[in-house]
Amino acid sequence: MTLSLGKVYLVGAGLNAATLTQRGLALIQAADVILYDALLDAALLATARADCEAIAVGKRGGGVSTPQSEINQLLVNYCRVGKRVVRLKGGDPGVFGRSLPEITALQAAGCAWEWVPGVSTALAAPLLAGIPLTDQIYSSGFAVMTAHDLDRLPWPALAQLETLVFLMGGRNLGGILARLRGAGVPPARAIAIIQAAGSPTQRVWRGTTADILEQVAGVSLSPCVIVVGDVVELQQTNGGPLAGQRILVTRAADQASLFRDLLVNLGAQVVEMPALEIQPPRSWAALDEAIAHLDQVHWLLLTSANGVDGFFQRLKHQGLDSRALGGCQIAVVGRKTAQTLARYHLQPDFIPPDYIADAMIEHFPEAIAHKTLLFPRVETGGRDVLVKAFREQGATVWEVPAYESGCPATLAPAARAALEQGEIDVITFASSKTVVNAHHLLQTIPHWQTLLAPIKIASIGPQTSQACLDCFGRVDIEAKSYTLEGLGEAIATAIL
Repeated sequence: MTLSLGKVYLVGAGLNAATLTQRGLALIQAADVILYDALLDAALLATARADCEAIAVGKRGGGVSTPQSEINQLLVNYCRVGKRVVRLKGGDPGVFGRSLPEITALQAAGCAWEWVPGVSTALAAPLLAGIPLTDQIYSSGFAVMTAHDLDRLPWPALAQLETLVFLMGGRNLGGILARLRGAGVPPARAIAIIQAAGSPTQRVWRGTTADILEQVAGVSLSPCVIVVGDVVELQQTNGGPLAGQRILVTRAADQASLFRDLLVNLGAQVVEMPALEIQPPRSWAALDEAIAHLDQVHWLLLTSANGVDGFFQRLKHQGLDSRALGGCQIAVVGRKTAQTLARYHLQPDFIPPDYIADAMIEHFPEAIAHKTLLFPRVETGGRDVLVKAFREQGATVWEVPAYESGCPATLAPAARAALEQGEIDVITFASSKTVVNAHHLLQTIPHWQTLLAPIKIASIGPQTSQACLDCFGRVDIEAKSYTLEGLGEAIATAIL
């Protein structure tokens, strides 16, 4: 037996990033290698180091799965070369987590390992659907079981219990109901099916053991959790000014999470529809040339978080850091842009009172005739009002591309499904370009205008509202404060 220098952590991922434990997060962030199962929240992997090797190993019922022997060997091989390995499993690794074959292989190879508990799907899914599993009157306990092999379950005993939770039962729902009825469960017993719990596409069906099958006819339920018992009648909706509202967020593919979290905190259910893909410009030559002559720049103008990141990433590429800006001042538009700038340990010298480029022109703190202004910006599609106005005032403006924003090739499946099923109340736009791109993507849905008709269109500000009018002929909600927080507040005010 060879003594291993590494260690394997069998980490319970919970149901989504919000239910991940602090220890689980720390291990993911420190991991050299992550072997992860299907159905995990993509946000979990986003917290890993850039050089971490992430390997999908399947294990999804009904689909292609990596053989268990292959997973075992991968864990052993990585551990033996001294890697910190996270074996990331949904829920809790000790609750239907199929951990024992992996532990046995690690022990046989002399590898160090550790179980890291997680929040079981059996516990998290019902609560995220507003269903408590116990109650002083209705339920003094519950049983959790997998529905893979119905013949192994003690149905007469289960029929005597107040609350039952079935995992992995979507394909066997008919069999579960038949066996419950055969064991004496009355047809009026309440039942709930929670599909994709904790995700933006979570759906909940409520009914009885007599009528639930008809409600979900033709629906592919996996992944789902099934709850049977009177506690289903106690379902409560999360509170907040946006409780019960289903909101479609159109943002850059990697930038939706902050606004999503804001809306969720207000009680909304959020579906993300990436409408922008941030990419490098076609050439860095103009920005590189500007960076080479920073000593001639009086003001650096930053009007977006993407512009900040593009500029400073290229500054780093040139072997420089924020000290290269010692001779110039920085003006930014918007709180989000300022927050992004703060990640580079800098504070702006000027932020206009309104978070739009027009306000920067009106309130600029000094005369700029004969001054040189550097403006890193989107390569195509941006407004020219700021550049034109400052040049008319006698400034020299170096307008250089720091990033490009394109339209995704396809509409996100979750967004398409939510729209087609009439499950969206509000669609939000935080820039003119997301409006144009969303309009293009929506046209891939038959009768999209009919689907959009009952949905409120919410805009972050005047320019975005104009784009909504141009593309959709209307805008129903406009933020008074041109920030994501302002947009959330405007939606809540309109709904109330």
